Formats: sequence, structure tokens, C-alpha cells
Amino acid sequence: MAAVAPRIHEVPDDLLAAIDYCYDQGWTDGLPVVPPVVDRVKAMLAADARPPETVIAIHPATGLDLSLHAAAVNAVMAGCLPEYFPVLVASFEAMNQPDFNFHGSTASTGGSAPLIVVSGPYADEIGMNADVNLFGPGNRANGTIGRATRLILRNVFQMIPGISDKSTQGNPGKYSFCIAERSRGNPWPLLVETQGYAKGASSVTVYAGGGFCNVENHGGNTPEHVLSSVADAMANYGCITLGQSVVILAPEHMGIVGAAGWSREKAQDYLFSQAKRSVEGMKNVGKFRDREYDAQHGDNAPALVQEGFLHRGMRPDDILITMGGGDAGGHSCFIPSWSRGRGSIFQHAEIKKRS
Repeated sequence: MAAVAPRIHEVPDDLLAAIDYCYDQGWTDGLPVVPPVVDRVKAMLAADARPPETVIAIHPATGLDLSLHAAAVNAVMAGCLPEYFPVLVASFEAMNQPDFNFHGSTASTGGSAPLIVVSGPYADEIGMNADVNLFGPGNRANGTIGRATRLILRNVFQMIPGISDKSTQGNPGKYSFCIAERSRGNPWPLLVETQGYAKGASSVTVYAGGGFCNVENHGGNTPEHVLSSVADAMANYGCITLGQSVVILAPEHMGIVGAAGWSREKAQDYLFSQAKRSVEGMKNVGKFRDREYDAQHGDNAPALVQEGFLHRGMRPDDILITMGGGDAGGHSCFIPSWSRGRGSIFQHAEIKKRS
């Protein structure tokens, strides 16, 4: 297919009028956007030396594709700086992998948003926040990379709320859902180190996540105390499914787990073993499905699967755990998957600086 030349829109040379024009075109997430003037788009594209028409992702249901040029336009509108562009590109390269279930996770009633977790030194290079107010406002890189992701889903892949995006209630992550993994004081290998990339590399991990669930425990002083609180959140009747989980441990909680010598794998095993509900309990709330129980308890079931119970996820490595947030406070979080089944699998891609 021949490349389509970018369309140049003629608008009055007035900032507020240009912003209103973007609203009139339906290009916004409800908030004002930066008008994507040609010079800013070119500066964004300079962060990736490949031709602007290079396709980095394809929506499987519609066949619509995302070119570097389209990504750059939306990155400008979101307020990104050019140095953020490699993270945005890597995020869509990760989401483009089949097991991510690109269409289902963006169209479902479940209301998911792509959570982007940046791991490695590039997060520090561009000033991403891995610390205080991790999921909150105040950091340009976190906020605008996440927002650009949403604008691309809307403007390029046409996932329009109420039309193709059928989310029942949505969640605030649909505006922006992007964080950096905290390396300072982290007792475990960073995610990028576990993903097989070369030393010094950085990566993005993407996950179709539901709403944010705060896990508070100010009194626990053992790994079991801390992780049992998390497991209880993971297994609440409103959340428990066979889907995956993201757990971001606050430094205070990670300090307790790490000081006891627990590895990521041991913590995953513990959470998987404890995040469960009985068959009777699942039946009492109308959530029990024979096929789900059979899938989890089949011939290849992990040894930690307990008869008569449904665990969250299929196996311990369905739980992604890392550290993030400020030093003070016993507040960690759990983010459920968008689907009750195997709707989306963690995917990752290396951040490559191609300028």
C-alpha cells in the first residue's frame, strides 16, 4: 500500500483558535491539546531516524495502522518532548504483539487502559517519576507519554468512547497510565534485567489494566503481613479472575520484603497461593465458572493450586511485582487485568534511541 501524504490543516494563526479547532475535529481526550504544528511534529520525528511512514503497530480488528508520523502528531498534542518519543514508540511495538489482545482490551466493557511501566536508565534520562505520587499528576514525562497513548488509541485506531470503546465505567488511567520502575533502593533485579536485554538497556512493559486499588498496611512488619494484605485485595470478589495482576510495592513495604531475603519469585509464589477464593464462595456471588476452574486445575496446574479454590491468575508468574512510590507510607497497590480470562498478556519491548 502506498504511503498517504500527511494532511496539512489551515487554521487561523491564533493559539486559542487552533486549540478550539482540535476540539472541533474530535482530536482530544476532553482536555485541551497542543496544536500539532508542522515544526513540532518534525522535531518529534527527528527522535526516530526511520521514514515517517514506517508502521509500528496495526489494529487487528480494523486494519488501521500507526505510522511514526501519526504517533508524532499525537505525541505533540499530548505535550510530549522529543526525547519521550522512543518510549511511546516502544510501547506500541509491545502492544502490537498478538498476545496483548490489542482490540479486546481497548473495546471491552471492562474499561482497561494500557499501563506502561518504564524500566532502566532511560527513565532517569528523561526525568520520569518513579517516586512520590507515582500514579498522580505533576510529572511531564509520565503524564504526556501516557496521554499520547490514549490519543493514539482514539485518533488513529478510532477507539471512540461510547462507539467502539464500550467501557461500562472506564477508569482515570484512560487519560494517562504511565510510570517508571524505581531503581533506587530496589533489592530486586529491575524488570529490564529479567527480560533478557543487554546490560544498560531500558524497556517498556505494557499491561491492559483495570482500576487502581490502594493497599494500605502501616502496621505489618513481616513479608507475610504485607503480602497477605495485597493478596486479599487481589482476591476480593469484585476482582478475582484468571487474569494477570500488577503489584507495585511501596519502598516501605518492599523494604520489609527485601530485608527478609525474599526474592521476586518467592513473593509471587506467596501471593498466588494466598490470592484465592473457595468454590462455594464464588458460587455464592455468581462468579463461579466450571470452565475456569477446570482450566486452572488441569494437568499442568502449578503445585500451589489448591483443590476447592480458584486462585487469581493461572500461575505465579502471572503476577508482575516491582517497586515504586515515595519512601514514606505503607501504601502499595494492585491493578487487576481488564478481562476475567486470559485476555491480555504482559508484553515488553526495548527502548531504542534511533535519532
